[in-house]
Amino acid sequence: MEDLTIGFIGFGLIGGSIARALKSKHKKVRLVAYNYYKTKPNRHLETALSDGNLDCIVTNFADEFPSCDIIFLCAPVLRNIEYLKELKPVIKSTCILTDVGSVKGNIHKTVCELNLESHFIGGHPMAGTEKTNYENSYAALMENAYYVLTPCAKTSSALIERMTSLVETIGAIPVVLDATYHDDIVSAISHVPHIISASLVNLVREQDDANETMRQLAAGGFKDITRISSSSPIMWQNICLTNATSILKFLHLYIDQLQQMEHYISEKDENAILSFFQYAKNYRDSIPNKSIGLIKKRYELYVDLLDEEGAIATVATLLATNHISIKNIGIIHNREFENGVLHLELYTEDGALRAASILKTHNYRIYER
Repeated sequence: MEDLTIGFIGFGLIGGSIARALKSKHKKVRLVAYNYYKTKPNRHLETALSDGNLDCIVTNFADEFPSCDIIFLCAPVLRNIEYLKELKPVIKSTCILTDVGSVKGNIHKTVCELNLESHFIGGHPMAGTEKTNYENSYAALMENAYYVLTPCAKTSSALIERMTSLVETIGAIPVVLDATYHDDIVSAISHVPHIISASLVNLVREQDDANETMRQLAAGGFKDITRISSSSPIMWQNICLTNATSILKFLHLYIDQLQQMEHYISEKDENAILSFFQYAKNYRDSIPNKSIGLIKKRYELYVDLLDEEGAIATVATLLATNHISIKNIGIIHNREFENGVLHLELYTEDGALRAASILKTHNYRIYER
């Protein structure tokens, strides 16, 4: 890893976080970024250079990129496809081309058309926030996140192993999938939910009164389930245009679900309404602890916190004095008019059970998942 030269095209939240994670683990790895402005400085890249998270900025792919061992395409999906055509003449025979987009079908198709299959391993780090740009990136963003890899039929096992190793180096969990299957999965669990989220926000916006009463009262649950609507509209425009087949498939299935629920409510079908919510609750409650293939079981607790000084430190100290190690800790977003909720991830089932018991003993309200 120390001897690798890695290139970045696009350097926002994801690219910046990958670069920070690599530099935090391997100071000598050489990181190069492309400035698409060409004739003027890119402030995000200049900041990364001064931070020490980049070693070089170029405005021409003929500079530095021929020596890259791995090149990350971190621009919008449609632009990444265009960059492939520009990179083909300059990359070396052992270079890995990878992207970080949440849609794989279109770019894999272009890779095949350009005869770049031996180089390409699609990538989708399933991590992020509603924020964008390098300034919001951080090294820990990828830790314990699933990072899907979609190699081509002609990608060698050696390159797949190298890419898998890099993913593990930045703290993520590699999962290898077929590109088409990947697009169906993310459509169901990410793309259609985003459309639903944006639709709910637009519904409230359009139905609100002149005093914006709905907006004023839109807290708690509404803000939780619509948080993702704050992410980049351009990115989601690209996703809808490039993953249209899968999105339409699952959007139609979702509309069928809504129409079914509409029927249950209009008919006052008590049993069907109860079953609708019960099946959803049972499946949702099982998600964090589901163990499938490479996806490891997680042990999580959610703790209600009062808004007082030192509340998080008190919980952490309480667990530490009882020799319980915390794997991850964070605050759940958008609960402005309720108590804060502290999210704890523990290393083992025993650790989670002991932590819950100790916190309950000290009168904390616990939600076990």
